[in-house]
Amino acid sequence: MKTLAAEASVTRTAFYPKKNRDGTTRPGPYQHLAEEFERRLRTLQEAGEVIDPRTAQIERFKAKVTELKERLAQRDETIAELTTFKELALSRLAAQHDEIVRLRQQAAALSNVRRLPAALR
Repeated sequence: MKTLAAEASVTRTAFYPKKNRDGTTRPGPYQHLAEEFERRLRTLQEAGEVIDPRTAQIERFKAKVTELKERLAQRDETIAELTTFKELALSRLAAQHDEIVRLRQQAAALSNVRRLPAALR
């Protein structure tokens, strides 16, 4: 009713029955439209069509949640791959550093190996 009232540019209360001062009820100015709208809505829902905007919104949200879960899983996988690559790169760098240190020590121990002078700047 709220959406129907907004589309018709009238207050929502115009679609509902009114009370007289003596307590009796009288139809609202647009109550017949509200009843027709509800009848059509009920017919469409019984036919299996999704008309309720809340239901459609829930379906959109479910689709978005599924998409976000897939993106999150993909990012987790990427992070795991990058973490593995980082660990491998660090271990290779450490091994290369150890090899350089070992070769420098070996070169220093030999008396027939001389260092080249540093390049002039």
